[in-house]
Amino acid sequence: MSAGEASQPTTSAPRASEWRALLATCVAAAAKGAEVIRSHESSRAALEWESKSHADFVSVVDRASEEAIGEIVRSRHPDATLVGEELSPDESAPEGLSFVFDPLDGTTNYLHRFPWYAVSIAALVDGEPVAGAVVNVPTAELFTATVGGGARRNGQPIAVSRITAPERALLGTGFPFKKEADVEPYVRAMKQIMTATAGIRRPGAAALDLCDVACGRFEGFWELTLAPWDIAAGILLVREAGGIVTDLSGARARVAHTPIVAGNPAMHAWLLERVRPLQP
Repeated sequence: MSAGEASQPTTSAPRASEWRALLATCVAAAAKGAEVIRSHESSRAALEWESKSHADFVSVVDRASEEAIGEIVRSRHPDATLVGEELSPDESAPEGLSFVFDPLDGTTNYLHRFPWYAVSIAALVDGEPVAGAVVNVPTAELFTATVGGGARRNGQPIAVSRITAPERALLGTGFPFKKEADVEPYVRAMKQIMTATAGIRRPGAAALDLCDVACGRFEGFWELTLAPWDIAAGILLVREAGGIVTDLSGARARVAHTPIVAGNPAMHAWLLERVRPLQP
């Protein structure tokens, strides 16, 4: 672990029990959100899209999933703060208990019938993720983690990849589609990374990209602009799987609007060196 990854919530036995209880809420809420999304699949072609910004869409499915998730969380933790993409897009995780979630990560994929989208939710205490769950809706894969308790896929422990040679590494990324000024420097960095590795993939759902780092499908991942709900559960999953997640400066990543660099320890260091110049 890097120095930037050192600070974590305590994991005494009583606390671990609390984290498991919070995880149970995350799993139930994510499962309900996934159920809502699947219930709309037969009528997907008739859905109306709203544009929040260029190439960034929202539909009635996002809002229905968010409502279902919110009902479950509020019924179990009425004093918790909820932070969601459609619910409170300008809010950051506050002090105390909060749940940060994306009711449909990969909305554009969903609307185009590209089978890679998810529900992601994390429980945070004083801004730090302590439990999280991500459901890959098309595949029904469930990724879970609690702080100090490890990361799992469908209940089985997972770990980051052991590949340390860049020429054997497969990396994930997200394109900077919202800010035109970010495109040219991003492409320069991507060219350098692409020519030194086994390949780059851009599936289009950051929560799942981080799950893919956690379970060893990707050796690393980077994106210049992500929101709290994109990364809250994924950050915890990668760390509990033995990986590192930072911003472009190498500082410990927070659940906030931030760039992200993630990977196994060796590939994180290699990737960070190449994307660090993209800092504003």
